[in-house]
Amino acid sequence: MPKPRPARTLALVAAAALALSACGSDYPLGDAQREAAENSTSTLSGILSGSGSSAQGPAMDAWIAGFGILHPKVQLQYSPDGSGAGRSALLAGAVDFAGSDAYLQEEEMDRAREVCGPGGALDIPAYISPIAVAFNLPGIDSLNMDAATIAGIFRGDIDSWNDPAIAAQNPGIALPDLPVTPVSRADDSGTTENFTEYLHEAAPDAWQDSPSGTWPGGLGGENAQGNAGVVSTVTRTEGAVTYADDSVIDDSMGTVNLLVGEEYVPISADGASIAVAQASRVPDRGPHDIALHLDRTTTVPGAYPLVLVSYQIYCSGYEDPNTVDLVKTFGLYVVSDEGQAASEDAAKSAPIPATLAQQARESIESISTLP
Repeated sequence: MPKPRPARTLALVAAAALALSACGSDYPLGDAQREAAENSTSTLSGILSGSGSSAQGPAMDAWIAGFGILHPKVQLQYSPDGSGAGRSALLAGAVDFAGSDAYLQEEEMDRAREVCGPGGALDIPAYISPIAVAFNLPGIDSLNMDAATIAGIFRGDIDSWNDPAIAAQNPGIALPDLPVTPVSRADDSGTTENFTEYLHEAAPDAWQDSPSGTWPGGLGGENAQGNAGVVSTVTRTEGAVTYADDSVIDDSMGTVNLLVGEEYVPISADGASIAVAQASRVPDRGPHDIALHLDRTTTVPGAYPLVLVSYQIYCSGYEDPNTVDLVKTFGLYVVSDEGQAASEDAAKSAPIPATLAQQARESIESISTLP
């Protein structure tokens, strides 16, 4: 049987609700939500809480706004604390769902059965986005690099921007004699896990560390909290370079074109979609779990394999029937055409392929009330 939600969490949720009330508004999204509430026929109500991926943050803001218009009596709360923190919160029974840039591992699946019942938890693809390798070199908008060069930069083996390994792939570009400052994530991050998985699979000789959400110890450079933190560090540090969800990268930073096959592919939502189309389901999972294995070594033209598939992780069952209604209605909105369009507009994400979206809908529909 699932464990009851901790009293501390209930207190935090209640405090959040009281804070909204204290601000004098039942409509935290403003006049649009108030008008929608006055005209809405939706009877759905309650509090739905989530935590996790900061990469999903811009998309989640759009989903909360869109869902709030459709169901104005629902209070939807999401804290972008990082993928690892989100998974931990779900497995502690502290939130109703988690956002994560990495699917649950086997040991986490075992823990999920203690909280979510015998069916455990479900990894549902919700957000597809390329990960940018972004740098601060005034006057340079893009650079070509293979995976081994990127690995060398983040290991500290390549410590100057005019290093021959970079120069050979960028003829005609005046590279500065400037120190390279790699910036990594300080928190347990699905973005880090996807980035290190790409390096490990695409350049195994240069990056021998196993993929992990935690940055390898002993490497130089700087670190910062969340996607926003690493980007902020790079924008104020000439010569710095980081990896981050493309949604937080603006024109003030340059980005790396990845060598795929014999071509250098620029970062794009289309390139991410092409790469995800080559993915396969992770074997030996439940029928409604959609954990995906991405082919980081694909040579399909136009594919950008440094991509993350960010999941929303739900329990397969909840004790409260109203929570089941809230979770299913929100989950179906996220993977709908409307929800994916809202994410694309807000976060430069790639729409979930049609076949994958249908599988996601079927999985969400399977969520039920525990006996």
